[in-house]
Amino acid sequence: MRTLYLAVLVASLGAALHASAAQSVAVAVSGPTVTISFDDNEDPADSIFRLAQRALNRSDYRQAATLFARVANSYPKSERAPEALYFQAFALFRIGDRQELKTAQTALDRLTERYPDASRRGDANSLRMRICGELARRGDEACASEVTSSATASSSASSSPSASSSSASQGGRCPDPDDEDDERIMALNALLQMDAERALPILERIMGRRDQCAHVLRRKAVFLISQKSSSRAADILIKAIREDPDDEVRKQAVFWLAQTRDPRVPGVLRDLIRSSSRDLQKNAVFSLSQLGGGEGNAALRELAGSDNTPDEIRSESIFWLGQKSSSENGQFLRDLFKRVRSSELKDKIIFSLSQQRGTGSEQWLLDIANDQSESIEVRKQALFWAAQNKSVSLDRLAQLYDRTNETEIKEQLIFGFSQRNSREAVDKLMSIARSDRDKEMKKKAIFWLGQSRDPRVLDFLAELIGK
Repeated sequence: MRTLYLAVLVASLGAALHASAAQSVAVAVSGPTVTISFDDNEDPADSIFRLAQRALNRSDYRQAATLFARVANSYPKSERAPEALYFQAFALFRIGDRQELKTAQTALDRLTERYPDASRRGDANSLRMRICGELARRGDEACASEVTSSATASSSASSSPSASSSSASQGGRCPDPDDEDDERIMALNALLQMDAERALPILERIMGRRDQCAHVLRRKAVFLISQKSSSRAADILIKAIREDPDDEVRKQAVFWLAQTRDPRVPGVLRDLIRSSSRDLQKNAVFSLSQLGGGEGNAALRELAGSDNTPDEIRSESIFWLGQKSSSENGQFLRDLFKRVRSSELKDKIIFSLSQQRGTGSEQWLLDIANDQSESIEVRKQALFWAAQNKSVSLDRLAQLYDRTNETEIKEQLIFGFSQRNSREAVDKLMSIARSDRDKEMKKKAIFWLGQSRDPRVLDFLAELIGK
């Protein structure tokens, strides 16, 4: 295997290297030494760096760390050296043993000291905090102190003009809110894992910051707060929902509030649904769906069943009820279907019930498909989801096809047969194509047979052509 890697590397360097223009370097890679040749015109560090990248890509972290270290140690003036130190630290971090974590720290220290202007320095700071957080969890006092100091600094904001704009990037723009590797968040997360009681007050101070770009940090802090199931965490999030000037912070606080498991949560979420913007209402419905016990289900049924609830919010509530399969929710949705007039809500109920197994929904879907008092579109939706449900036997669908004279229902059933990846479904389509009295149904069946991968279909189509 090692010979193969070397062959690939040599091929990438070009064929027929001249001996007079070639050099070589010996690299130890967890076993016998590998000698790599390179051209005079090539940075010799590139060859080893590429080999290290391949090791990293196949998750051979020890070999990758060894090779990246070789680049940094043997070619410190190469453009690859700063990257090599970063990736060496990353590979060691992925190994995760205490000694490897300490060596990773050393590599990042070298990166900062030797290459202060390297493009990866920001990433290096974030990686260092992740590594230090892991060491702190394992009792490293120095890292515990660094994590605490970094987390505490994140909660402070100076009133000076220079400090208030220090978090903004060049051109006055704030840091990317989607940057998951923000070292401040890494520090806060590490502190939360190490000492949640110490982390919450710091997070609370962050939520109170109103300086330039602080909303970016507050958006990220909301998730960390939600991971602590306590009344104090709920207090912080409820305050953010009511007072934070940033819409996204409020939405995130609503979204994650249920994670705190605080008894006040259902009431707070109900109030939001009655009085807030549509986006907050949707987040509140989701948050209700995450509540344990019966409280969330009860609140969702109340919303879905009320004519005073906006249809969009009723639809969201119906959807989440469908994701929480129970006989009680199933019966509620079937009863609700009889009362609602909106075709959109009927479609949502049909879909939600189709997601539930073992609650009697299979027969109910077929009953709706047969119910001529319902609109044809509603009946087709019920039939579509019944056909998708493997609990509904193909025989029952085939019997329905043979009984009905309604063209649109037959077309929907033919499509349903085409979606069943089974020999029996192909048999039914071939039967329709061969003997159905309706020429349009024959054409439909032949069309969908043409999409089938069943090896019998070609012979069958040839038979039809030969008639």
